[in-house]
Amino acid sequence: MINARPVANHRFKGAGNVLIAYAFIAGFGRTSVATKEFLLRFEQRIQTGFELASGFLHSMSTLPRLDPEPLKSFLADRIEGLGEALRIEPMTGGQSNPTFLLDFGERKLVLRKRPDGDLLPSAHAVDREYRVQKALQGSGVPVPEVLLLHMEPDVIGTAFYVMEYVEGRVFHDCSLPGVPSDQRRSMYRSAADTLARLHEVDVAAVGLSDFGRSGGYFSRQIARWYKQWELSAIEPNRDIDLVADWLSRNTPPESRRPAIAHGDFRIGNLMFHPTEPRVVAVLDWELATLGEPLADLAHLCSFTWHMGSSEYGGLLDVDTASLSLPSQQEFCQEYYKIAGDSGRLTPFHLAFALFRNAIIFEGIAARARSGNAAASNAQSVGRLAGILASRAAALLET
Repeated sequence: MINARPVANHRFKGAGNVLIAYAFIAGFGRTSVATKEFLLRFEQRIQTGFELASGFLHSMSTLPRLDPEPLKSFLADRIEGLGEALRIEPMTGGQSNPTFLLDFGERKLVLRKRPDGDLLPSAHAVDREYRVQKALQGSGVPVPEVLLLHMEPDVIGTAFYVMEYVEGRVFHDCSLPGVPSDQRRSMYRSAADTLARLHEVDVAAVGLSDFGRSGGYFSRQIARWYKQWELSAIEPNRDIDLVADWLSRNTPPESRRPAIAHGDFRIGNLMFHPTEPRVVAVLDWELATLGEPLADLAHLCSFTWHMGSSEYGGLLDVDTASLSLPSQQEFCQEYYKIAGDSGRLTPFHLAFALFRNAIIFEGIAARARSGNAAASNAQSVGRLAGILASRAAALLET
């Protein structure tokens, strides 16, 4: 799925490298099981991107190793055209689900598995990743071709799925360093088109009508995240209270029909063609569900135009015009060309995205204080909570 270099014991540099980091984090106190599961997954993804943007990467020594013999035998009986020799290498880019390159010489595949150890039942649900990508085959949304899913632990110790290898570039800096300036707008245009095409997929036609709850998306999310704030914050924050109240009173009507929401659609989760300015694969479907299309759009916008270069590789403090990068308005206009009847991005959607991420960052800080955070820089990440809450509050005045 991800064309990234095999793990090595050195610091990685350059926009095309992605880090795989996973951990099981306990200690959520009274937080609901559903919120625990979400935070377990999303925190690991947030941590990874923040570390890449700030130039700090974790040791990969905790990655599991796979025994090639039982895996080779299992796959040979189910996938045609595999060679005799199998070389397995951990891949940078799996986020919270360990990811491996399966090199058979003439053919390469990618395996994603649940982490080892005791996990919440629905956390790290590789079957959901497999299912949504399988359903999207031939839909116009670029996803790797998934080949098989195995839910039993008898082969490698956990459930896993296998997909075709896709070659391309992944960027965790929204300024797209190293890309020719005349290609940057085209890359963002391709990202907007890809997101819109995802939201235009008929969920019933692809067999995903039961992939998530329908109705009341924003109301549930606002209540869920404000409750999480009350459980994790160590001091009051007027901006969070103000935004939560405003969002509750200004929730827009629901979209026309259920849509597939990626859950973490942003530049860092897209693979671009090795040389051409187009998306060849949408990565990391771990958080996908049925949801509101504009929540996905706002999520990407919040990470791109509402965060600074030192916060998450964002463009807030970047001269976008001089770098031939689009504005938020230009990006959204490209999205609307395909997803024309999905509504328009409003201050509500952007404030919601920043509010949600502020609370996630505060949760990371809370677990850093209790010693349960996934990374040593969790406290630095947690400081973003107040910053994002302030930015969300500022949007209410527009």
